[in-house]
Amino acid sequence: MTTALQPPPPSHPVLRLRLAPRADLPRPIDGAWWPRSYDLLAELPGLLAGLPREWGHVTSVTVNGATWSAAPGRILVSNQVVRLRRNPSVSAPQTVVLLAPGQGRWDLLVVPPDTSEQAAEPLMAAAAGTTAGE
Repeated sequence: MTTALQPPPPSHPVLRLRLAPRADLPRPIDGAWWPRSYDLLAELPGLLAGLPREWGHVTSVTVNGATWSAAPGRILVSNQVVRLRRNPSVSAPQTVVLLAPGQGRWDLLVVPPDTSEQAAEPLMAAAAGTTAGE
C-alpha cells in the first residue's frame, strides 16, 4: 500500500474578494467579499491586506452589528489602527463599508460564509460587474 503525500494547508487562506473595475462614476457596490466566518477580528486583517494599494490605508470599517461577532472599537492591523463601527440598522445587513481618508469609501457586498461556492460565485460576479469565472 502506498500513501500519497498531501501538501500542507496554506497558512493564510486565499482571500475571496472580487472588486469592480475602476470607474469614473460612483457605484452602489464596489465588489464582493466572501469571508470564512463572521469573526471580524479573524477576517478583517486578511481583507485589508488584500485590497489594492491605491485604496490607501483604510482607517474605518463599518459592519452590520447584528451579523458580525462582537469586536472592540479599534484593532491593530499591520501596525495601523482601524476603527470598527457597528451599524445597528438593517438597511444594509450584507455589506461592509471601508473608509480611507483622502482616498474614498468602498462598499462591499458580504457573501455569507456558509454560502456554497456554486451560489457564491454568481453573487460575487454580479457585485463586481463581471461574469462568473472571470
